[in-house]
Order: sequence, then C-alpha cells, then structure tokens
Amino acid sequence: MTAVPDWLESGYQHIWLPYAQMKTAPVPLPVIGAADCELHLADGRTLIDGIASWWSMCHGYQHPHIVDAIATQASTLSHVMFAGLAHEPAYRLATRLAAIAPDGLERVFFCDSGSIAVEVAMKMAIQYWLNLGQPKKDKFICFHHAYHGDTLGTMSISPRSGIHQAFDKLTYRNYALDLPSDEYSMAEFTEMLQGIAPTVAGLVMEPLVQGAGGMRFHSADIVAEVRRVCREHNILFIADEIMTGFARTGSLFACDEAGITPDILCVGKGLTGGHMSLAATLATTKIFDAFLADDTSKALMHGPTFMANPLACAAANASLDLFEQEPRLAQVEAIEQQLNHLLAPCRQIASVQEVRVKGAIGVVQIEATQADMFLLRPQFVEEGVWLRPFGNVIYVMPPLTIRASQLEKISHSIVKIVSRWSAQRSAS
Repeated sequence: MTAVPDWLESGYQHIWLPYAQMKTAPVPLPVIGAADCELHLADGRTLIDGIASWWSMCHGYQHPHIVDAIATQASTLSHVMFAGLAHEPAYRLATRLAAIAPDGLERVFFCDSGSIAVEVAMKMAIQYWLNLGQPKKDKFICFHHAYHGDTLGTMSISPRSGIHQAFDKLTYRNYALDLPSDEYSMAEFTEMLQGIAPTVAGLVMEPLVQGAGGMRFHSADIVAEVRRVCREHNILFIADEIMTGFARTGSLFACDEAGITPDILCVGKGLTGGHMSLAATLATTKIFDAFLADDTSKALMHGPTFMANPLACAAANASLDLFEQEPRLAQVEAIEQQLNHLLAPCRQIASVQEVRVKGAIGVVQIEATQADMFLLRPQFVEEGVWLRPFGNVIYVMPPLTIRASQLEKISHSIVKIVSRWSAQRSAS
C-alpha cells in the first residue's frame, strides 16, 4: 500500500471528521486534485465521482468558466460585509435568481450553507405571522424521513433519527407527519391539518425527493396537492430545494415540475456549481412586505458574516451562465435514460428491494444495515468509483456533465458489488 502523505498523517492527529466515529473510522482517501468528474488520489489512482461531492458539483470539478470567474473576482474584491455596503456580483445574482425561480419569488436573502438557508426560512415564517399579529403560529410541519440540516432549528424539523438523538432535549417539538402518497393518505393529512393549522407557521418539504432520509421519491401531484392544502389552511409552504435545485430532478427546480410557487424557497449546493459555499432563501413579495415597518423590531434580524461573499457570488453567476449556455437539462434526461437501463439488472438480484430513477438520481435499495454499507464503501473504491451508500440505499447522483462511459462504469460496479454481496449473504 502506498505510504500515507505527510500532511494526512500529521493532520489526522488534529482533524475532526464529519459523520464519523473517530475511533473506528477508516483514514480518508487523500485527494490531491480533481477535474471534470474525476478525483485524483495521492497514490496515483483516479476515482469517478458518482455523488458530485455531496450532490453539489453539477458542472464537474474545476470547470474553467467558474474557476476563471472566481480568480477574476479575487483580484478585485474577495470579501466585504453585506450590511450597509453593496457589491455587483450579489445584486446581479439576486436579479438572476429571481428571474429563474418559480414565479413570484422576488426577494433573495443570501447565507452560508443549506442548513442556514432553512434556518432563515423558519425565522421568516415565524416572524411573518408574529408581524401580522398571530404569535401562536410558531410550529412547523415536516415529514417522516425528511432531512433539512444539522443546526438546532433544522434538527427540529428533521424527525428524530440516529444522527440527531444526542440533541433531542435541545430541539423543540414540531409536527412530524407521514408524507401523503395517494388520495386516502392525502385525505388523512388534510384532516390532520384542520386541527393543528392555527398553531402552524409553515410546512417544510423536500419536493419530489427526500434526500438524506433515504432517497425517497414522491410525485409532482403530491407536491402540488400539499401546496394547495397549505394555502387553504393558511400555512406557509417552504420548499427545501438544497438538493433538488438546479436541474437534479429534471427541471431547473423541482417546484417547476409540480407547477407551484412556494412561499419560501431554499437553495444551495449546486448554486455555485459546487465550487464555493453559498446558499439563498427566496421569498415572495407577500412575505417580504410583512417585514416592512417604521418599527425596526419587525425587521429580519439575521446576517451571517460571509453572506453574499463576492467570490461565491461570482462562482454562482458563472454557474448560471453554464445552465444558460450548455445543455444541462438535456444531459439530465440522458442520465435518467441511461440509469434506467444500466441499473435494471439489479432488479433480478435477490437482496434488492427496489430500483428507482428520477432525473440524475439513481437508487438501488437493498436489504442491508448501515454496518453493511460501511463494508461496501471500500469495494466501490476498488472498482475506481467514489460512492457513499448509507442506510439501505446505494445511490448515484453524479455531476450533470458525466460521460456515458463513466456512468456505465459506475452502474456496472453497483451491479457487480450488489450481486456479490447478495450471494455472500445468501451463502451465510
């Protein structure tokens, strides 16, 4: 085995890794470079990235248009506070986001990350009703298997799970309901809302795909109906499109496929093409106007130090250029067709429960535990592929620019490894 680089060996004594039990976690793979859809390791190996660095690298690594935009911006203004001062990249980005978002989302609040974008949405929703003289509307509706972030507020709208159990006493109680799947469960959902609506500020939903909760899909009709019921019961509809936004599901935003405009929309991850940390919370004029008053106590008092960072805004503007200039939606359609074909053999494997594909997302759900998934992860590396299966799903969510041959290699590795694992499982 190739020696561990000095920087990794010395730094590992001080680093604290995410989502990892540091006593038992394997040493991470040292990446020294990346390009397009490939990661270059210190030992000379190359891995095809099948999950786009946590679903963010939509145009591939080191896209020259984005890299050039960051470099150009860095030569003039790398950062400036966003309170009392303004800079062109942020104002231009806000204008462009309002233009491409679902109709009616006219106001853009920038923040640092997806979790904070959702936190801001929650604060907007609660204070919206407070400003209108309805302080009792301070709860949220979320859905089982949802995930909206790791901050305290977002953990409060992510139903209790293993990764958040330690903080159960710190989070406040909201309404965690089953996501409707048909007309009968929708009727039950509607009946439930009738009883709790007076206390609910907003409903938070990942439209079309629940990501970290298991890559669970639901129809555009369900999204549209949930939105309609929220409007009927005077509940703000908050769309968490941190993961689904920017073409991942086949349309620029998942809300577009459902034909709806949420009251509040959260975006992140692909906003900068994965090259910088940036997120945004978009709101309708109705929401924004409720904060306008001579009384400063009615203003939204939130402001991350690095909100609207010029480098990140430059990257985001460059990313939007690419969505305008290059055929991303067509590429997503091609990925969907290829994944449907290439992952189909998994349906014949005994331990496979379901194979599902939506846009540039492919999922193979198997009879397995998280411990099983930890054992499978290094097997994909041996095949020259970077995947990070979790729970009971192996999923593919590659850069939208991935080549057909690369996607074929990823899919073949899934079929091979799942087949072998299923056979070993049956033998034991």
